[in-house]
Amino acid sequence: MSEKKLHEDQKYIDGLAANNTFIIQAIYDKFAPKVINYIKQNSGDAYDAQDVIQETIITIYNQAKQKQLQLTCPFDAYFFLLCKRKWLNQLKKRKGKEVTINEEVLSKDDDAQVLSFETSIFENKEALFNEMFQQLGDACKDLLKATFKIKSMEEVAKSLDITYAYARKKKSLCIGQLTKLVQASPKFNRLNY
Repeated sequence: MSEKKLHEDQKYIDGLAANNTFIIQAIYDKFAPKVINYIKQNSGDAYDAQDVIQETIITIYNQAKQKQLQLTCPFDAYFFLLCKRKWLNQLKKRKGKEVTINEEVLSKDDDAQVLSFETSIFENKEALFNEMFQQLGDACKDLLKATFKIKSMEEVAKSLDITYAYARKKKSLCIGQLTKLVQASPKFNRLNY
């Protein structure tokens, strides 16, 4: 099976990951109007659209930084599908509001569908991780947060004023506890079907 070729629009993903303001502005200029139009035609307004666009950009940024996202379809199709899914999820949460969906603007790009689905899974896993992380004790949270920011366990131990051996042992216990919490969640099985 041949590996899919990177799309030339990978520049948008790389630009987001690098916090390139020129690329971020280009995304807003080129791709936001289509999303704004779609949301306005489907029970929303410009403010709703701006929120969805911002959340989508943050999601793509996180995936680019954490998973080295590789774009194999046009950025427009991928971005639009993510925005659309976020908007439809928000509409589902708004109980009692009349919802009309105009499906004429939809993208039919298969790669965009696949990438959008993978991003959705990534987002749900990240949300589950964050939810379970909050259930840890303060000592575990502080230690793990420090290890996310500082690569050297010696520096982590020093910053928390604990011994290196204790820091390593405690990190292992905290990760074990977090793993158990995540795996015990009913959401975990739905994410790993």
